[in-house]
Amino acid sequence: MSASRYYLVEKKGPIAWVYLNRPEKKNAMHPPAWNDARAIFTELDEDPEVRVIIVAGKGSDFCVGIDLIGMMGELPELMEEQNGGVKWQLLKKIYPLQETITSMEKIRKPVIAAVHGYCIGAGLDMITACDIRLCTKDAQFSLREAAVGFVADVGVLQRLPLIVGQGVTRELAFTAKNISAKRAEQILLVNQVCPDYETLLEEAEKMAFEIAENSPLAVQASKDVLNFCVGKSIDDGLKYVASISANIIPSHDLTEAVTAFMEKRKPKFTGE
Repeated sequence: MSASRYYLVEKKGPIAWVYLNRPEKKNAMHPPAWNDARAIFTELDEDPEVRVIIVAGKGSDFCVGIDLIGMMGELPELMEEQNGGVKWQLLKKIYPLQETITSMEKIRKPVIAAVHGYCIGAGLDMITACDIRLCTKDAQFSLREAAVGFVADVGVLQRLPLIVGQGVTRELAFTAKNISAKRAEQILLVNQVCPDYETLLEEAEKMAFEIAENSPLAVQASKDVLNFCVGKSIDDGLKYVASISANIIPSHDLTEAVTAFMEKRKPKFTGE
């Protein structure tokens, strides 16, 4: 596994835990946070033993967003006179930051975000690229960029409306306010609210094992279809899922499911 000065990766059977591990800075995202993620998630995606990934934070908070001071060395254009050449250079540097977040969405395996404390700015970008989100009752969420003179440009404005709708997204983007875990659950930003950090990790792991017990082939194909269908017509989605279904059937997992049913036992899927 690729070494990182920001992420800590731990494997537990079919589950991989990816911890944001800069607790002394409340997991603010400095260059290693942006530069290391793609390699880490690609390696986990290619690891046949890993079926589900959980993203969580060490310390008091999940993530307080981008570390602006720490990123100045990478993005000096932010403070330079904004002529055409400087803007052109900045544009090229935004794309890799977007790819960091997108890497969590593109991988075949489901990703669960386990959020506690503050989840602000880039932290919110990150969890909207995950498949499922859980949080603690003290979690606070904010689409903060408008409060610091930025437009959120690495994915949250594209993904959040698909989760909570346009009206709520615009409210959060324009006000830059914090919302509670209760409100986050009401608007469907999170699937579940847990009483504390320990319970959060337990519930995330429980859900991950529930997913891991199913056919990896079917789970990953379902994620692929769901991702493809974003922005597409129902007809386009139906044609695509028909193609995917035809391509994964028959499979060893399907045969195992039928055999296990006949033998009245729990199936053991291999993803083949």
